[in-house]
Amino acid sequence: MARLAQTAGLTDVQQEIVSTVRGFVDKEIVPCAQELERGDVYPADIVAGMREMGLFGLMIPEEFGGLGESLLTYALVVEEIARGWMSVSGVINTHFIVAYMISRHGTEEQKRYFLPRMATGEVRGAFSMSEPDLGSDVAAIKTRARRDGDEYVIDGAKMWLTNGGTSNLIAVLARTEEGAEKPHRNLTALLVEKPEGYGEVAPGLTIPGKIDKMGYKGVDTTEAVFDGFRVPASRVLGEAPGRGFGFMMDGIEVGRVNVAARACGIAIRAFELAVEYAQQRRTFGKPIAEHQAIAFKLAEMATKVEAAHLMMVNAARLKDAGARNDVEAGMAKLLASEYCAEVTQEAFRIHGGYGYSKEYEIERLMREAPFLLIGEGTSEIQKTIISRGLLREYKTKN
Repeated sequence: MARLAQTAGLTDVQQEIVSTVRGFVDKEIVPCAQELERGDVYPADIVAGMREMGLFGLMIPEEFGGLGESLLTYALVVEEIARGWMSVSGVINTHFIVAYMISRHGTEEQKRYFLPRMATGEVRGAFSMSEPDLGSDVAAIKTRARRDGDEYVIDGAKMWLTNGGTSNLIAVLARTEEGAEKPHRNLTALLVEKPEGYGEVAPGLTIPGKIDKMGYKGVDTTEAVFDGFRVPASRVLGEAPGRGFGFMMDGIEVGRVNVAARACGIAIRAFELAVEYAQQRRTFGKPIAEHQAIAFKLAEMATKVEAAHLMMVNAARLKDAGARNDVEAGMAKLLASEYCAEVTQEAFRIHGGYGYSKEYEIERLMREAPFLLIGEGTSEIQKTIISRGLLREYKTKN
């Protein structure tokens, strides 16, 4: 058992789940990740394996066919999967956020309708807030959903949908109620069912195709163009128009723990590759690991891996306890993503010229790590969230 990134206080069930996933990653993901990534191939066999293990329903309550596990368990599973190939964790991340939102904020009818099929992976979710002209400024959303009898008519364009083509359910944030005092009170979350695929997948809904990316291959990232697309009013999340911003932010909060876990997984893998290579590569008559310059790099990398893991675990446990964790989730996401980029770059340097070759895994990690600096909010957004929370808690009393 590796020394780094161990988690104290896990139950026997949690340990068994994490151990099972680790074995699956080592056997089914690590050996084929390079080839699938080069071809930008959707990992269908791997996804099927995750469905068999029940990972799509990991946090869905048992009454709806899921495993009813905690956010901590889920985060540790994501950490293991990202260690093998970050794209695979992306397949279940948006699905997990949508299932969490329905479980927490959906009506009983919405829960009964969606969650059992989401638990088996029959229904796979995508999550949509960003638009071509905006990212972090969620309150400035332009996509509109106009009430027309028992339906809403959606018009607008969405951007950066992970699993946009392979999902068959999208949680879409759109502008509805006009005239509220605060812009975010005008936003509503709608549960949009659609067929898988690309092109005009349904009347009024077009998924143009996959966006070609620097990294994060395999998993599809798309736009979604709505032009008079109709959705029943019963598919407003929680049947609560105007409350979509809060629902989405709740989902993003747990999503930030997920991104922190992904960053931890990549950092762990980068360290594993570096420490192995440093003991094999020899210069000046000895392994480079015995040179102080490299040994110190390994020490710093391991310390960053450990710190990021502990902060991620703390943020997950706070959420599981029902406590507010916006600051802690922001801290975990900020630290883990920044450390992930730093650890990966140091592993790249330790590999020397070989790190620049596509034959070596570290080249792929170098293209994957930067995504985590911007996913679920940039580092600057995290600092904004953290500072606001701190000033709220440490407000000066005059």
